[in-house]
Amino acid sequence: MPSPANSPASHQGFWPSIIRTVLVEVFVLLVLSGAIVGYLKWSSDAAWAEFIATGKLSAPGPTAPIQNVKGQAHCDRSA
Repeated sequence: MPSPANSPASHQGFWPSIIRTVLVEVFVLLVLSGAIVGYLKWSSDAAWAEFIATGKLSAPGPTAPIQNVKGQAHCDRSA
């Protein structure tokens, strides 16, 4: 005679808990992936803003001195 713990009726009680566990895992994975996507978007926007700001600061003004070089000067480096 089979034991009551191995009967098909006792296994039917596990399905709601299995389904609940799978749903919780899927929900956690969705929340984590949303957080990762949000962080990557924020990080990309911050890096782009820093890149644009750096490009605007390093542009030389029209009053920067310009020296024309007509020939190569000899540099005597005797040690």
